[in-house]
Amino acid sequence: MCGRFALFSPVSDLARKVGAAVPEQEFCSRYNVAPGTWITAVRQASENSKPTIDEMWWGYRPKWAKGKGNQPINARVETVASNAYFKSAFARHRCLVLADGWYEWIKNSSPKQPHFICRKDRSPLFFAGIYAERDDGRLGCAIITEQARGSAAEVHDRMPLILTDDSLERWLAPDLTDRETIRSLVQHIDASLIEHWSVSTDVNKPAEGQGDELINPV
Repeated sequence: MCGRFALFSPVSDLARKVGAAVPEQEFCSRYNVAPGTWITAVRQASENSKPTIDEMWWGYRPKWAKGKGNQPINARVETVASNAYFKSAFARHRCLVLADGWYEWIKNSSPKQPHFICRKDRSPLFFAGIYAERDDGRLGCAIITEQARGSAAEVHDRMPLILTDDSLERWLAPDLTDRETIRSLVQHIDASLIEHWSVSTDVNKPAEGQGDELINPV
């Protein structure tokens, strides 16, 4: 799964990379983004519009659920296109969640030992996501996950679906709705680009810290 991540690269730089309007004000760096909070994402609302930077609620619940559905933070790539709860969003409401890395915890460790996982070259990450208008008026999103690959598999059996730069425009395109076409045109990054290291257990308590010391190796 992906249940915690960090975003500290300038969002203005990432906006330019995906052809989105640059925000008037820079976003604050966040080193311990948790579910049930606002996260920064990119979406393209229509075929004739440019991508936009949006704040989305990390918790997906489509409006038609009328406040009674689950609020998953992740959706599995293996089933997101066919699951009744997700398939409409996969077809028409895909987004990119901006990040620099994410956290996972070594199983059966006590206390729970977090690791920070990122690209070896420290380039920012673009997580594939889906979103929907919620019954409370917010845009809610879920990060798509896949089977863990490369060194990420040493920490957890799932990881975010991280898209290559060449796939970003295709993923956002509202007119691309056929799931097999999407899967054939959209690629994940090579697993050899990923590395991880253990970090402070302060990560375990998101309310108590958001500083850059959280990603320092221990």
